[in-house]
Amino acid sequence: MASTLTPPTLTLKAGTSWTDAWQRCLAVAPEAFRDDRVLNLWNAAWQADGSTLPAVSPVDGSPVVGPPRLDRATAQDAVRAALDQHRAWRHVPLPERRARVAATLDALTEHRELLALLLVWEIGKPWRLAQADVDRAIDGVRWYVDGIDAMVAGRAPLDGPVSNIASWNYPMSVLVHALLVQALAGNAVIAKTPTDGGVACLTLAAALAAREGIPVTLVSGSGGELSEALLRAPEIGCVSFVGGRDTGAAVATAVADLGKRHILEQEGLNTWGIWNHSDWDALAAVVPKLFDYGKQRCTAYPRFVVQRRLFDEFLAAYLPAVRTLRIGHPLAVEHPDDPCPRLDFGPVINAAKAKELRDQITEAVGRGAVPLHHGDEADAHFLPGQDTSAYVQPVTLLDPPPSSPLYHAEPFGPVDTIVLVDTEAELLAAMNASNGALVATLSTDDRATYDRLAPQIRAFKVGHGTPRSRGDRDELFGGFGASWRGAFVGGELLVRAVTQGPAGERLPGNFPEYHLMP
Repeated sequence: MASTLTPPTLTLKAGTSWTDAWQRCLAVAPEAFRDDRVLNLWNAAWQADGSTLPAVSPVDGSPVVGPPRLDRATAQDAVRAALDQHRAWRHVPLPERRARVAATLDALTEHRELLALLLVWEIGKPWRLAQADVDRAIDGVRWYVDGIDAMVAGRAPLDGPVSNIASWNYPMSVLVHALLVQALAGNAVIAKTPTDGGVACLTLAAALAAREGIPVTLVSGSGGELSEALLRAPEIGCVSFVGGRDTGAAVATAVADLGKRHILEQEGLNTWGIWNHSDWDALAAVVPKLFDYGKQRCTAYPRFVVQRRLFDEFLAAYLPAVRTLRIGHPLAVEHPDDPCPRLDFGPVINAAKAKELRDQITEAVGRGAVPLHHGDEADAHFLPGQDTSAYVQPVTLLDPPPSSPLYHAEPFGPVDTIVLVDTEAELLAAMNASNGALVATLSTDDRATYDRLAPQIRAFKVGHGTPRSRGDRDELFGGFGASWRGAFVGGELLVRAVTQGPAGERLPGNFPEYHLMP
């Protein structure tokens, strides 16, 4: 007779509580942290202004620090001060800029584990992925430090600072990475902390950069209150935005009306097509990796488009793989000194997002979608009695109805949808459902078939049986259709996007008047 084993009672890993992390922040950067709040950074000083909103961790619903939200007038003062910093910084010789950015990277490396721990509590990243986010920021900027001379040859900084508005999911490897490269290229930089999380991590990173003389401004506030200053102010030389299409469309309208330099990375429905394919072992190996961080990233693949005659073989590979996913509290261990658990993902960003996803799943099934898989919460990795309201078990649905948001939009959560097709024309139509995407993949045994179909998939990067990512170092990045507006980035294109070149230069990108691939 099979025995029933009682799962071990879990506890929080020693030294990893939010209180532990907060006390370390107070010790490392007392200029930026107070007993109960973080400060805004503008005019080269930490300012105790703005009303602090309450916030909770998605990990267990416990209180964490909230963003100190500025009003419109103060934000305008901060932007004007950033212009003064910009006018001084753009004349700092490149060797000195390089030395200051390199020193910042050394400081970030020294405090790598604290930055990662803040990411765990503030946005729910598992420990492994939180460390990777910090490492990608540091390693990526070092690549620019080593090669910046050739990238800025014959180019000059912009006329004003770069304003950065980014989503909460990658504070280090996207936002801090961009800030430091923009500063290395000769620009003062402004960042708005995401409303949904990451304020303490960004505050610590900004404090370490400011100590080395990097001209960084860090402010918090609602988009409606700060948009006039961060988007439309004449002092701004470039707007860099990472986020959803609805907000991105409003940003695009604002910057287009002003003729302002811009980089707008927006979401798209990234798809994985299966056509005349037989290497199911390779697909099964990659499925769990596609759920990293609960698919809360711009290059996640939430849609499989599968040739109908291969559907049974696809399921035979997919379902056992998705059943291996490990979900739970990122810091829960059996013994206090154990290493952090190796999880595929923890919570989504907050309980409201979790409810939204559950409601969308319920609605889609009610309108005809077929549920193929739903993770079991009993198998999750939780502390006794912890709040689990921000956790969503992985779900797979067949044929979501066209009326469902899960049919045409990126769910930004651990939800896969599958659409079946019979012809190549249907395959392409289904893979292009969102009018442009950042990445896509086509799994097919025949290279000639891939070479013929891949150019018709409207994604900036298309993989042959392998996932594509945002990329690091010299890898370019952009989007097709509504997934991207403005200059492309990655590699030397990021530097070109935030510097001035020869008169009449046309930057590679997706602009209202032209689309130019690198």
